[in-house]
Amino acid sequence: MVTQIGSGVAELLPDHDRPNAYTLLVDGAPQSHVDLDDPTYLEFEYVRRIAASLDLTAPPRMPLRVLHLGGGGLTIARYLAATRPGSRQRVVEADAKLVDFVREWLPWRPDPKLKVRIGDARTELRKAHDDEFDVVIVDVFAGARTPASVRSVEFVHEAARVLHPDGRYLVNMTDGPPLGLAKAQVATVADVFAEAALVADASVLRGRRFGNLVLTAANTPLPTAAIGRRVAGDWFPGRLLTGDDLTRFAGGETVVTDADATPSAPPPVGMFGPRPEVPE
Repeated sequence: MVTQIGSGVAELLPDHDRPNAYTLLVDGAPQSHVDLDDPTYLEFEYVRRIAASLDLTAPPRMPLRVLHLGGGGLTIARYLAATRPGSRQRVVEADAKLVDFVREWLPWRPDPKLKVRIGDARTELRKAHDDEFDVVIVDVFAGARTPASVRSVEFVHEAARVLHPDGRYLVNMTDGPPLGLAKAQVATVADVFAEAALVADASVLRGRRFGNLVLTAANTPLPTAAIGRRVAGDWFPGRLLTGDDLTRFAGGETVVTDADATPSAPPPVGMFGPRPEVPE
């Protein structure tokens, strides 16, 4: 299934190893993997790294109040609905046609506490109330690039405002050598939150290849030892940076403001293959 959406071309590819699972691509870049039979199955390693932080945010099955900025296939929202029933979730997605596409071909299980809103992430964040959420997840992409509007310290301050004092701020980003975006994002988030932890493949952290990095931040101590064990024991082990190691990784990068924020760099040419064509 291939169709034109607001932000490009959306395509669904069946997972031949799982009978009712699909990968959602936008302009050829994988955005989400969804198993309609088992929402707790997480194919992408960066999604499992987000889930590891979420699992350690509160005792098992305790409902959470979660704001998802960036919708995609609603993989994490489905996961939380299954693992923490009763969680109040708000998903914000800018592309209405993408939401319609996902609703038709990857329908989620009815849940009165899971709401999907069409809108701009920054605008919807401003509308949220103080202390409204336990977790804010930022997974915003226009195609394969992160918009400038969600990279600045002003944006991070808005996210901190809507979080409970014990809340968590999670960011999925992509970057490659020399990791300028990732380092600047660490510096920016650390300017707002007291604690931070970064997880990625060792080869990505060393600047050897392009890939996903997941940043978790909070104003209370993070369970870094437990997160580290989870990501080290994954199918594709990740490396965790905290404390002085994370400070050294940031390397003195300056805080990004609205005045100087730019979109993230695109992935290397050909990384995801040719862009799919929409059938006539």
